[in-house]
Amino acid sequence: MKEPRPDPSEATIPAAVRVAVDAMGGDHGASEVVPGALIFARSNPTDEVILVGDDATVRSLADPLPPNVRVVHAGQVVGMDEHPALALREKKDSSILVATDLVRRGEADAVVTAGHTGAGMAAAVLRLGRLPGVDRPALAVQMITESGPMVLLDIGANPDSTPENLAQFARMGAIFAERVLGVRDPRVALLSIGEEKGKGDARIQRATELLDASTLRFEGNIEGKDLTKHQADVVVTDAIVGNVVIKFFEGLSTFIFDLWRAEFQRSIRGRIGYLLMKPGVERIRNVFDYEKAGGSPLLGVRGTVIITHGRATRRMIGFACDVAATTARTRVPDMIAESLAAEPVSVARPAGSDSQEVTK
Repeated sequence: MKEPRPDPSEATIPAAVRVAVDAMGGDHGASEVVPGALIFARSNPTDEVILVGDDATVRSLADPLPPNVRVVHAGQVVGMDEHPALALREKKDSSILVATDLVRRGEADAVVTAGHTGAGMAAAVLRLGRLPGVDRPALAVQMITESGPMVLLDIGANPDSTPENLAQFARMGAIFAERVLGVRDPRVALLSIGEEKGKGDARIQRATELLDASTLRFEGNIEGKDLTKHQADVVVTDAIVGNVVIKFFEGLSTFIFDLWRAEFQRSIRGRIGYLLMKPGVERIRNVFDYEKAGGSPLLGVRGTVIITHGRATRRMIGFACDVAATTARTRVPDMIAESLAAEPVSVARPAGSDSQEVTK
């Protein structure tokens, strides 16, 4: 008989946390992930960073290792173009599985990966499992606004969410906003095609009823044009819409700054204008700096899992490690489990509606 596996969500997380980092994942692999993890480690000497990947490769990029960093060898990598389920089945020694298993065994408090989104989510669900009462985990992201970050979810885990799923996402997102972002009594809204109640499809209307009856600070509907106005601290939507929204915002911010750069370089007058406007431009660039968000927590699993951009630079990896440490330190998984136990949402699962991963 197998021994019962430790439940990371039931553990008391100490002031110092252990962050396992998938050192081989992402478009840039270890060349960006390892330096990024070291940035976090050196800035947080009381926390431990566990670099999971090919020992020789990792050590060649992390020599000398800081006292709070160690390496766990993993001989395989899940490629960004591989089918997640098949890759995990065939690559038992992959860096993402080994890192996730450290959390499963209680040897780490959080895992960070810039690798294949589907593989990261599948590893979390298969190895850690869902929290009690959670039907489907959700990927959340911090969207940067002028007045501070807000939480948008789901952005990639569930393309066919039910109204009950949306209600659960709202509760999980509110806990993340409160515990990690420090938002007291966060405002919750549904992303829809109109502000008025009743606007949206049947799923949004039913989710509205559920959230109206909850103890959350539910503000109703919000339209896409109002996302940057920070009219809610937590915005809930289906994964397809959420994924499109976040990638559009990231693409739009890059497009705008590319246009500015081209215009400033067009003439001597433009270059002089840039010198005069540079402080203001830098302040605006700082507002749109999505790298500071770090990555997307997978809320609803038994442990802290942060999935960041495949194209993440070392700077973004450092921020992702910080989000992971804060999420674990503030016991977000515990809070989600306790909240759902106190105010459960009955979820009816339609036939053939198992969660599907939306990969980046």
